[in-house]
Amino acid sequence: QVQLVESGGGSVQAGGSLTLDCVASGLSFNSYAMGWFRQASGKEREFVAAISWNGATTYYTDSVKGRFTITRDNAQNTVLLQMNSLKPEDTADYYCAVRTKGLLYDVGSNKDEYYYWGQGTHVTVSS
Repeated sequence: QVQLVESGGGSVQAGGSLTLDCVASGLSFNSYAMGWFRQASGKEREFVAAISWNGATTYYTDSVKGRFTITRDNAQNTVLLQMNSLKPEDTADYYCAVRTKGLLYDVGSNKDEYYYWGQGTHVTVSS
């Protein structure tokens, strides 16, 4: 049974930082690209960042480029999202997900390519 458990969410002032952590179990973690998505209240879930199976390739949505960094530790079955210079518009529930469609060394932003999802962790950024 595949499980993804996110942690690290919380409340911060604008300009602050948070690191989100996602621990995976029940799968060959180093065989899959991973992604982070977020969903603000009343909005669609949107792509944030993705990382290839070996960490060699990363991809970010434009609004977080230069502020967020996605990394992974295959030995620990963990994917991290370091978030700096946070803005109120970053407020959302953040989800990690396993990309099960597409090429192994590729990354993708389409949520339909991701099959396994965590329960999410909430981030609030106040101005």
